[in-house]
Amino acid sequence: MNNDFVKRKICIVTSTRADWGLLSSVARELRAYETVELQIIATNMHLDPRYGMTVEEIIEDGFRVDERVEMNSRSSSAVDTAVATGKCLGGMAKALNRLSPDILVILGDRYEMLAVATAATIMRIPIAHIAGGEISEGAFDDNIRHALTKLSTLHFTATDAYRNRVISMGENPDHVFNTGALGVYNIIHEPVIPKADLEKFIGIDINASTLLVTLHPATMDPVPVEERCEALLNALDGFIASHIIFTYPNNDPEGEVIIRKINEYASRYPGRVAVVPSLGRRRYLSTLHFVSAVVGNSSSGIVEVPTMRIPTVDIGIRQQGRIAATSVIHCEGEADQIHQAISFALSPAGKRLALETDNPYAKRDTVSRIVDKLATIRLDELSSKRFMDPYPILNVPTFKNDTDLKDL
Repeated sequence: MNNDFVKRKICIVTSTRADWGLLSSVARELRAYETVELQIIATNMHLDPRYGMTVEEIIEDGFRVDERVEMNSRSSSAVDTAVATGKCLGGMAKALNRLSPDILVILGDRYEMLAVATAATIMRIPIAHIAGGEISEGAFDDNIRHALTKLSTLHFTATDAYRNRVISMGENPDHVFNTGALGVYNIIHEPVIPKADLEKFIGIDINASTLLVTLHPATMDPVPVEERCEALLNALDGFIASHIIFTYPNNDPEGEVIIRKINEYASRYPGRVAVVPSLGRRRYLSTLHFVSAVVGNSSSGIVEVPTMRIPTVDIGIRQQGRIAATSVIHCEGEADQIHQAISFALSPAGKRLALETDNPYAKRDTVSRIVDKLATIRLDELSSKRFMDPYPILNVPTFKNDTDLKDL
């Protein structure tokens, strides 16, 4: 039977404001296919009011959330995170059993996605993974990303180098596609919210040297999170003329430490510093049109921001190993080094460098490449996978009986 035109159920799992911001364009185009029944599962930070209850953004975008899988989204330690992952695994198994999708779509490298992929693998649901093959040595996300690659059958990578890395892990080259990065596509195609509307929502003016700052815990960093955050805040003290917009970190272990520190910092500078738990996709992308630089250690600063022709100051080891445009200024996590990097980003030379940079993650047709493959690939191609060894394997003798062993 030819499955090419049989209606298939494609389920997208989203857990944070960031991944929905990327996946929403895929969801929108999948919904337009007559041969596709779109399903959406929301979990983790989407269901926590402290992080903006961003499941509502999915609904406001015009989508139905088919399942909500609760887990403890407020992680203050590695133990909390591990326990929350286990809770997600159980809830996800039940949700997938109810929805019974033909293909499950996941993105990135977060710990809850490991729970999602584990449940799907055991239940023999093929997984399509977006953004595999990348490196971020400063977080345990790096290990999780590669684990997700091995649990997945279909792969959409952001560069040729990342595609080659996925293939080197034994994945079928016919199922690995360089599509470019979704975030770059979204920046180009998202309508811009007027600056005045953004300022009203954020609560401060966006002046000529405004910085958009997001610091996540670097979970493999031997230096305590609190010390890293204090170094950043001390560096920002040197830019008293700059207005600063903080967004919350992800709920990685010790993320609560960063939330407490940035809120304390903002309270000392009313009218100049604002903390926004979640800007949401449209407001975040629109804000990039008006700020002077992005500061912190978010992957967005590496992948998407260079398209906006503004500099990124990438702090510490969290994103170490990622391919980066020339407009990304890497620095260590000490206050003086952060200060020097921000100074260069705001200088005429830094601004000129950003204007001249090319983004290695950019492709014109990212979404259509992903969606067309999801909607049309034969489902029987995804029913099983083999390790495609990139290296020749030596012949190993097969022993049939005791006589063969005696011959040795």
